[in-house]
Amino acid sequence: MDGSEVLAYGWVSTRPEWVGELGLEVAPTRGEAYVWNCVTLAPHRRRGMYRAVLEGIVAIARAEGVARMWIGSVEDPAEKADADAGFAPVLHMTVTRLGPLRWLRVQAAPGADVHLAEDARQRLGLRSWSVLGRARARIH
Repeated sequence: MDGSEVLAYGWVSTRPEWVGELGLEVAPTRGEAYVWNCVTLAPHRRRGMYRAVLEGIVAIARAEGVARMWIGSVEDPAEKADADAGFAPVLHMTVTRLGPLRWLRVQAAPGADVHLAEDARQRLGLRSWSVLGRARARIH
């Protein structure tokens, strides 16, 4: 390859960003960032592309003074790469759709620091660990 083809990508936000899967906005504070929408194009999956993109994002963010990064993950291979890049599980979330309603249950991940879990919950703007309300849709 000549380096002109996109194989994988990811986005980083240091300002509030909508998390469509959760129907919430994550709001990093000063010195924090949120990594989102990382994708490896189908023909290039299972070749370490996600890991390379994520490790590159982390390295650049650290060089630019970002002290804490947040990321969401739902697939086992991605979670292994997340851990290899220095991320640790903090929250476990379950979303249940009940017609027009959405029930979001949040709990600290096993072994997570309780203060870090509380910080994560606050970044998501959640006042409690269980929220039942109308499902909200929004485009980035």
